[in-house]
Parts: sequence; structure tokens; C-alpha cells
Amino acid sequence: MRPYHIDEVMITPRQLARRVDEIAREIAAGARSDNLVVIGILRGSFIFLADLVRWFSMNDMHPRIDFMIMESYGHGTTALKEPTVSRDCSIDLTGADVVVVDDILDTGRTLQKAVAHLASKGAKSIRTCALLDKPSRRAVPFEADFVGFKIADAFVVGYGLDYDGRHRELPHIAKVTFTDEASAS
Repeated sequence: MRPYHIDEVMITPRQLARRVDEIAREIAAGARSDNLVVIGILRGSFIFLADLVRWFSMNDMHPRIDFMIMESYGHGTTALKEPTVSRDCSIDLTGADVVVVDDILDTGRTLQKAVAHLASKGAKSIRTCALLDKPSRRAVPFEADFVGFKIADAFVVGYGLDYDGRHRELPHIAKVTFTDEASAS
């Protein structure tokens, strides 16, 4: 693991809570369906998804919830051009209105692949939701239907996002600085 430190808090817990509430309201406005399914892309989305669906419950919405895992790197450190589904959702999506929840939209490849995969399973509609959007990293023309925050191209942790499996538990989003990069500048 590269040496690093976590410095500036980019998004506070209060900002996260306020924006999650707004996104949940936006999703709910177009999701009054008896067949709503919310699918989280693991692992980074789990806290964000949990907060979204708690809001749904408090507002008399009761979606079915599942998860899938998309692999972008395989066993290497270079992103593959085509992400793969390494764990599929187990819910029958025939005729379902699906909302796919992810932590970060950067290249666009993961969500683009997830949408195509879920459409092939018979979903009636598919909308996408990303907590963070890094438009400067986009490699394919893809935009999420719902976005929490647009951020610059920085490595971030917290609120489900990690570095080497650590820091997912942080209640905020913080920037990671790699010390070998800081000393080189």
C-alpha cells in the first residue's frame, strides 16, 4: 500500500444527509411503482444506498433491494475497457422499475455496463444514481439520472468509499493525498 494521509474533508456529514434527502425525493417523484427495485453496486454504495432506502421506508415506499458486484480491474491495477459482473443480482427484474445506485461515476463504463446487463434481464425502466460524479474522467458518453455531488478528479474515501478496504466508515467524504506524490511536488 502506498503511503498516504487523509486531509481535507470535501463533503461533510450534514451536506451528505441534506443531499441524500433531496435525491431520495427526486427518485420518489418518478418512482411510484408497485415493482420498484433498488440495486446497489457493491461495495462502495452500501452506506449511500442504506440512507436512500431508509428515506423511502419513512415515506411509505417499499422497494425490493439487491446488490451486484462489478469488476473493473480484475487482478491487475489497470482498468479494463469492459467491466464484468462478478456477482449478479438475484431478484427477477421482469417488468421492474430499477434504480441502480453507485458510489462514483467516473469513466462511465461500470454504470453503462450495469444498465445494459439489467435491461437484458427484462427491467421495464432503469434509472441510475451516483453519489459522486467525476466528469473529467468520463471515457464513454454516460450521465447518471441522479447525482449527489460533482467533484474534481481526486481520490476520496468515506461514506462507503475506501482505499485498500479502509476508511469506508468515515461519516464524510475526504480527499486522500499520497505522500510520495506530495513530496514530489
